[in-house]
Amino acid sequence: MQEWNEDEDDDAMAVPQPTAETRWRCTLCGNLTRFDVTRSMKVVDYVHLELGGEPRVEEREVVSETIESVRCRWCNAVDQIELVDRPGASASG
Repeated sequence: MQEWNEDEDDDAMAVPQPTAETRWRCTLCGNLTRFDVTRSMKVVDYVHLELGGEPRVEEREVVSETIESVRCRWCNAVDQIELVDRPGASASG
């Protein structure tokens, strides 16, 4: 399971993070489903090396994750997203 953490970099534009009740929506074209997300991650991997030397990641712990930008696949707008309710989110009160 991955957690979405904001980094302490104040120079980067804050990208709103989706939650269990919200999702992204492009403010220019209305896209809800297709985005290119550029992110930086710091992870700890448990790597198993086969006898032949081939590495395989068996476990991954995400220590931190920062979303740097989100680009809409439909209209190519960058960081023009907002959070909207997911379908049925308001009904699960």
